[in-house]
Amino acid sequence: MWSPLRRGELTLAAKVLLLQLAVIATLLVAVGVLSIRQSNADFAEERGAVMRNAAEYVAGLPIVRGELERVRSGEAEASDTPRALAPYLDWGVTARGAQTVTLVSVDGEVLAATDPSRVGDRAALGSSDALEGRGWSGDVEPDGHRAVAGHAPVISEVDGALLAIVTAEVEYPTLADQVGTAAPDLGLFLGLGALLGLIGTWFVSRVVRRSTRGLGTTELANLADHREALLHAIREGVVGVGTDGRVTAMNDAARSTLGLDAGPDPVGRRADELGLDPQVVALLTGEGADVRDALALVGTRVVVFNRGRASSGGRGIGTVTTLRDRTELVSLQSQLSSNLSLTDTLRAQTHEFDNRLHTISGLVQLGEYDEVAALVGTLTRHRAEIEDYVAQRLADPALAALVLAKHAVAEERGVTLELDPGSRLPVLAPDLGADLTTVVGNLVDNAVDACAGRREATVEVWLHADDEAVHLRVRDNGPGIPAELREAVLVRGYSTKEVAGEEPVAGGRGIGLALVRLICTQRGGDVVVDDADPAGGGGGGGAELRVVLPLGPVLVQDGAP
Repeated sequence: MWSPLRRGELTLAAKVLLLQLAVIATLLVAVGVLSIRQSNADFAEERGAVMRNAAEYVAGLPIVRGELERVRSGEAEASDTPRALAPYLDWGVTARGAQTVTLVSVDGEVLAATDPSRVGDRAALGSSDALEGRGWSGDVEPDGHRAVAGHAPVISEVDGALLAIVTAEVEYPTLADQVGTAAPDLGLFLGLGALLGLIGTWFVSRVVRRSTRGLGTTELANLADHREALLHAIREGVVGVGTDGRVTAMNDAARSTLGLDAGPDPVGRRADELGLDPQVVALLTGEGADVRDALALVGTRVVVFNRGRASSGGRGIGTVTTLRDRTELVSLQSQLSSNLSLTDTLRAQTHEFDNRLHTISGLVQLGEYDEVAALVGTLTRHRAEIEDYVAQRLADPALAALVLAKHAVAEERGVTLELDPGSRLPVLAPDLGADLTTVVGNLVDNAVDACAGRREATVEVWLHADDEAVHLRVRDNGPGIPAELREAVLVRGYSTKEVAGEEPVAGGRGIGLALVRLICTQRGGDVVVDDADPAGGGGGGGAELRVVLPLGPVLVQDGAP
């Protein structure tokens, strides 16, 4: 269980609310800036037309044009112009809503103005077209203050000359005025946004609390860190695969077991793109029933796979598979199997000798000494013939001893074990001899098990070594192995033997052929499962297993007769 939130730490819902309020405030600021810019643009367009109308109104007054004509002709003094025209300029303020109206000479000097202090100053005409005899409106900056202005030329009715320019101006509202005007709306929007944020956060908090099991952000971060540490601390391999076939998690042990520790990170990649055997990919990503103790060969390792389905809220989110390297255990099982085989051989021979001793004892009691001598001679010759037959074809003592032992076990079970007359095997290096002994022992045991109890049950063994490899063939006249199971019996430890009357099982008893496949893979060889009788059509005509083990430098002497 995780501890509750520490004092002073905000819950995830509170953090979501603060984030939402911050987003709303940011949006309101952005909206406010855009609104002010749009308001200024609307102000310039609307007031510009009004200011131009005011300037044209004043410029069109006959008294204004007449006063300028008299000054031009010398009938009036220019110094009297401000006082004479001031009342008429005021009409532009009172009638048209301008803040300032001025009369400007063609050289830019203020001749008259509603503000007497501006008389004699230079006028800020900006990019006005009024000097060319056209009306104009736009932005100017008189006294450093931005304003919207309208200009209109005063044209002489006598000769059409430009007498002066009338300007009408109104300043833009200040930022404080604009904010003050928009403040009620902004406050309303902020309040509505905060209210909607609170309502949304309440719903979000319920969903988040249910999804995060009531954990805060710190607990979630700690949980993720603990999960990562735990995943990589486990010595068994763990692989998570999503429903889309992509790897969602893989610890170091799994990467090492699958041979992916030297490549790029497999997390996020599709399992079928990692270069793994297709059957390994099927074990990691397969749908349907869970997998329990399935054996597979990964490179030179025997790996046990256990796969379970992962779900969240009743919805499947993928699979989780654990991997255990059982290579060493399989080797120990191989050694134990060899010991058990020797034990079975000794038991069979003991049983055989007991029967023969009982027969000899009975003949002695009956006084049939000639029969005793004949029986002992026959048994001795039979045993010697078998040993001589095997020794002539198998120079390696370990393999020869194994075949003789398996011959005794097969006879006890009513199975004839035959060594093909064409078999030829030299003395092998100890490591190759040990591996070949394991392979032959497992294949012969399986073949004897398959045909025991059948009429004229027979197992044939052929061994031959050339300059490159040892070739082995084990054939029986049992029920055979169906084509659809031939790969499974070699890779996943599938067993066709019934256990306590149940259906054939996987994982428990089918280790022999998986071990054969492992040895062949480690030595660069191969094993093939086929029909002993091709006309059998796959099952029912007996099984034939062919093995090739490359010699390399392991052949130590020819030894073949």
